[in-house]
Amino acid sequence: MTTDFGGLMKVAVIGGGSWGTALARLLAGAVDESVLWFHEPSVEEVARRTRENQVYLPGFALPANLRTTTDLADAVAGAEAIVAACPSHVMREVFAPARDLIAGEPLIVSASKGIEAGSLQIMTEVLTDVLGERHRTRIGALSGPSFAREVAAGMPTAVTVAAPEAASAERIQALFSVPKFRVYSSTDVIGVELSGASKNVIAIAAGVSDGMGFGNSTRAAIITRGIAETARLVASAGGDPQTSSGLSGAGDLILTCTGDLSRNRTLGVRLGRGEQLADILADMKMVAEGVRNSQTVIALADKLGVELPICAQVRAFLHGGTSAAEAAGTLMARSRKSEFWGV
Repeated sequence: MTTDFGGLMKVAVIGGGSWGTALARLLAGAVDESVLWFHEPSVEEVARRTRENQVYLPGFALPANLRTTTDLADAVAGAEAIVAACPSHVMREVFAPARDLIAGEPLIVSASKGIEAGSLQIMTEVLTDVLGERHRTRIGALSGPSFAREVAAGMPTAVTVAAPEAASAERIQALFSVPKFRVYSSTDVIGVELSGASKNVIAIAAGVSDGMGFGNSTRAAIITRGIAETARLVASAGGDPQTSSGLSGAGDLILTCTGDLSRNRTLGVRLGRGEQLADILADMKMVAEGVRNSQTVIALADKLGVELPICAQVRAFLHGGTSAAEAAGTLMARSRKSEFWGV
């Protein structure tokens, strides 16, 4: 099978969670061979035997040309595109062994949203760091309002891909442009990635608000002021603040703050109802990235000297002993400002 940027294609998706599985199924319709790498052998064995990821994406059959594996070398060998869909906090650990396994000049696409603890690097920077500078211009990011189950079900979806060079962004765009999955291109990697990381934190705030019984007006305020916070962070990091109003910013934020399939919103709702964080995390099969990102987003904001009030209160609530009521009170009692201050 040929793609519209030429050549037979093997695509490797690294990360057998719900999103990685959805993307591997999506890409299987556009390439000769799609390979899905699993970290957990038991999950891979069931997926291979039943032709369904029963743990993370049940109810959706794996296409005939989608192969599963736990062998990283096997997954990336000969791949002309590699999609990084593992959780952001293990991105470096998962891809460090791949440095000597990846041959040629494949497209490399991060489909994970987060900022690495310690280094405060976004995922494309982590991938460049571990895989080598020679790959830098071909490493991009995919982000936007997209739930794995809805993509797997073939519901119309629009996302953004960003890469340092327009040519690479357009090649990634072409790869992912399949029926019912519309892709826009960008060269604002910083804006796309930071928008994706911060929205998870703000979605927890929206969920807490819903769980406490606050109304639609409160949620709308959180979303709108969350867009403003994202724009300030993006601009301070050297990205384009306009990106925060696009699919990877406002689009993804609205989805994650309102959709019942949102892990971060769901966690927030349960917290707002009085459940304990440790109990919720122990009960969740999939990662709610906003819990870790609440720390790394604020660490980056502090480094850049930018104020993110909502994200700061989420961190204080999750990790600093502040109650939900105290966090809400602090936000409402802040000094008066012009609406578009700092942007």
